[in-house]
Amino acid sequence: MRLRPGRNALVPPLVGGAILLLMALLPTARVGAADAWLPVRETSLVVQPGSPLDFSSLLPNPVIGPGNFLTIGAGGHLAYSAAPDEPARLLCASLAWSPDSGGFPDHAEADLYARQLAMHGYNIARFHFVDANLMFGRAKDFDFDPVTLDRFRYLMAALKRNGISWIMDGVTSTRAAYGGFDDRWDMNGTMKTDLYVDEKAVAHWTQLQQKLLGTVNPYTGLAPLADPALALIVLANENGIEFDTWLYDKAGRPPDDRRLTVPFNAWLKARYGTTEALRGAWGRVPAGQSIEAGNLQLPPTRYEQGPRMRDFEAFVVDIEQRTAARLSAVLRGMGYRGLISDYNNFATIQTGLTRASLDVVTMNTYQGFVPSFDPGASLEQKSAIADGAGYVREAAASRWLGKPFLLTEWDQLYWNRYRYEAGLMMPAYAALQGWDGICRHASGPIALRYGEPFPQKQTILPYITALDPVARAGETLAALLFRRGDVAEAKVEVPFAVTGPADLGDNLEAREPKDLTTLALVGKIGLEAAHEIGDSVSVPQPRTATSFGDVLGRLEAAGLMPPDSGTASARGSYTSATGEIRLDQATLQMRVVTPLTVGAAFAAIHQPVALGPLTIRSSTGPALFAVSSLDGAPVTESRRLLVVFATDARGSGMRFADSGETVIADYGHLPVVIRHGEVAFSLAGRGAWRIAPVGLDGAVHAPIAHGTGAIQTTLSNASPEGPTTYFLIER
Repeated sequence: MRLRPGRNALVPPLVGGAILLLMALLPTARVGAADAWLPVRETSLVVQPGSPLDFSSLLPNPVIGPGNFLTIGAGGHLAYSAAPDEPARLLCASLAWSPDSGGFPDHAEADLYARQLAMHGYNIARFHFVDANLMFGRAKDFDFDPVTLDRFRYLMAALKRNGISWIMDGVTSTRAAYGGFDDRWDMNGTMKTDLYVDEKAVAHWTQLQQKLLGTVNPYTGLAPLADPALALIVLANENGIEFDTWLYDKAGRPPDDRRLTVPFNAWLKARYGTTEALRGAWGRVPAGQSIEAGNLQLPPTRYEQGPRMRDFEAFVVDIEQRTAARLSAVLRGMGYRGLISDYNNFATIQTGLTRASLDVVTMNTYQGFVPSFDPGASLEQKSAIADGAGYVREAAASRWLGKPFLLTEWDQLYWNRYRYEAGLMMPAYAALQGWDGICRHASGPIALRYGEPFPQKQTILPYITALDPVARAGETLAALLFRRGDVAEAKVEVPFAVTGPADLGDNLEAREPKDLTTLALVGKIGLEAAHEIGDSVSVPQPRTATSFGDVLGRLEAAGLMPPDSGTASARGSYTSATGEIRLDQATLQMRVVTPLTVGAAFAAIHQPVALGPLTIRSSTGPALFAVSSLDGAPVTESRRLLVVFATDARGSGMRFADSGETVIADYGHLPVVIRHGEVAFSLAGRGAWRIAPVGLDGAVHAPIAHGTGAIQTTLSNASPEGPTTYFLIER
């Protein structure tokens, strides 16, 4: 995460009875009024066992122990060791807490929270910024706050008891475990770059792992490094050198840490030996600089083009791989036998080469970027469908085929009015690609209640998820589309050939061409060593030697795609090789049709949208609408179906500084309000049926419609008990 949690941007806390009083006094918005916003009435968000939102029986978590833990199984997929031939799709709960969001819960709440995560369908959790939480307000190095440490350890045990494995960052905060800093969630420290050049930093990182992960957890009886629940360690979150050059790129500041100059010179000497040989490669060497003097300078800007930049990129690949290997060896020396990853930032050509040496590839990807919670922060109101799922495609292009691949962070950020798209787009394409796990970034993906007395729990905020009904609805759908496997993995696979450092260009920010990453909307894509590809349809080097249309034509000629695919694609309409997913840029619609789930995300319904057994006839506005079987039977035969209907949501009184709603003036306050919406649809089926609203807490309310045979009705999210994003169909 790259966020400054500005505290002054938030309204004073409204807690307990004050929240209930405010919700009672708010007038009910007039249903049917243009752009009406309806206040959420639930306070408790605890899902009850057996409710339609309880997926613990539908998606049971395994018992984690010495005989059953996550490992690399068949085909390079993650799998549980007891069933290595069965890929384990991981729906990840992001636990990026801070004191402003409440921090780690006490023991009783941790038990409830862990159980609720399992009920929501999560089977792995990512601990993020643990170092910052432990060191908050501490003056001495490694002087962990004892209450926070105890709560962290207890939550680990509670998660494990519920079959939820762990992902850990070796370090998240740039302040690591150094004492005396009050900016631990800022990016002011240098720890991540220090790991490349400073022995003291490596020693500090090592001591952090020993104290945090190498010490016995009294609630599990094991040190986390020896615990089968610890599935993956990301050595340092977002620590790629190229990423840092972007993060710290400011006027008057060099684009790279100057301390890299010494190892860069050593690398050049090892490669070229003499200045004369270097001149032969570069054409010219800056006056006064030489290999013999060891004073060759880094590129003066991140935008320099030429042989010096290409060599700098190759040097970065080398030092990143050596650093990852060194830190991995430290963990192995401590007895850790689990999985390791690193460099989960930016899908550039250079970082792609670096990640070739990793056992597991991880990536962070976002539609949009919000730098802080402060007034004046801006977010582009851009549809991910219009962008051709760009943030998904970029992540897909960072994968190495044959290796496990997880998104450690992703989101279509609040307050993007199109974020209803995310609940369909990311899990559907992640399943199509055959990825191993997805983790929507959040300070906890769920909340137990509205109205907790913490600054970041007073309204919906970017990167939070738990209080946003739209994001929560998307995560509910993700449990079905991705973890349950409703969307099939593509059999069509298009490798992107990699030859090595020769692939590096003149641009530090160079990525795979957007035209070619569009292949991710059709089938699986990923990087693969050129000599291992064989005769399959692939993307060669150089990338200019082919195009999306050319590759698609070869897939059609091989009988792997319908013959009219290219014609539709030219119109911005892309159908997956499985036939289950269709994205249409022109109409801003995305459709998913599978045996167990059918649905669409749309900006408008101008004519009926046929989705197999479901037809969406009309809608009052943009939304996500999906119907999913809860009993394992196909949608047309299921006797219990969950309807997801998500429009938009925000804090009461939210204000913008511009008419386009891109610049925040005030995030507003509780209660959360949901934009009123209605959708008319028909659903094939036999027998008597009834439809009931389901609260955000999973409570099933009185039926609002009933009939026999095919369903034809109009649903309003303004249910009698308050606005909702869920309904239950029973036959």
